[in-house]
Parts: sequence; structure tokens; C-alpha cells
Amino acid sequence: MAETIKKINKEDLPLSCPMPEDALWNQHPRVYIPLGDDGKGSCPYCGNKFQLED
Repeated sequence: MAETIKKINKEDLPLSCPMPEDALWNQHPRVYIPLGDDGKGSCPYCGNKFQLED
């Protein structure tokens, strides 16, 4: 299975997971995701990966 990276932009900050468009049945407690210097972060609950686009 290919890894999916969700592309986000500055309007999505502060970044939290689950995101508003995620299905209600598939949600876990909301957590805020810190982004590294490379603009990447991941959710400790579900493993979703995020990348900040320029």
C-alpha cells in the first residue's frame, strides 16, 4: 500500500488531526501536529502524514 501524504497550506495552520473533512466514524481525539523544519509532521494516533506546501 502506498503511503499517503496530505498536502496542507498555511490556511490549515495550526494543524490538527483529524482534519475537518475526515469522516466522523473514523475520528480519534483531536491532537495538534507540530511540523518540523522540513514542513512535515505526522499524527501519533492514526499515522497520517502531512506536508506543508510553499
